Amino acid sequence: METLGIQIVNISVGSVKKQKENSQLVQAVESLWDSGLVICSAAGNEGMQQHNITSPGISRKIITVGSCDDKEMIDEGGRFYHNYSGRGPTIACICKPEIVAPGTNIVATNAMKGEDDRPYTVKSGTSMSTPMVSGAAALLLERYPKMTNTNVKLKLWKSAKNLGLPRSHQGWGQLDISHLLE
Repeated sequence: METLGIQIVNISVGSVKKQKENSQLVQAVESLWDSGLVICSAAGNEGMQQHNITSPGISRKIITVGSCDDKEMIDEGGRFYHNYSGRGPTIACICKPEIVAPGTNIVATNAMKGEDDRPYTVKSGTSMSTPMVSGAAALLLERYPKMTNTNVKLKLWKSAKNLGLPRSHQGWGQLDISHLLE
């Protein structure tokens, strides 16, 4: 990873199958964290009930990202829903997500090009929120290249904007990039 200059891993997927903290998936991402990488993982889109953080976001080490704007009704392929962002705590009583970012109606590249071959599409979910936090971490590491992954996590915590939502929904609060980079 050092030879490639990789510092951040963005995981915009999650397993809805309930996994424990000692699962191979969680152990693998924690191994990456232990090697010094910043790991940002989606909280999942399982909704308002507690214990709905998808794996590997249940890891107590990594940065789990929820959506701050999930109250807005969205249309995912004819399926309408809202309040989708995964909520904590985890089954092990770890408060998750750590931070939230916009995730509703985000313009993204269209990897699943269909008949129209459009290069961009509109998507919603914590998989759209997570790259915003990963990108903010990249900006932070560009400004402060000697920061550790733990320092990045602490800086995200200290700079987050409290939205007044339950901690099980917002964690520390919403990503605030201008405050993060101060």
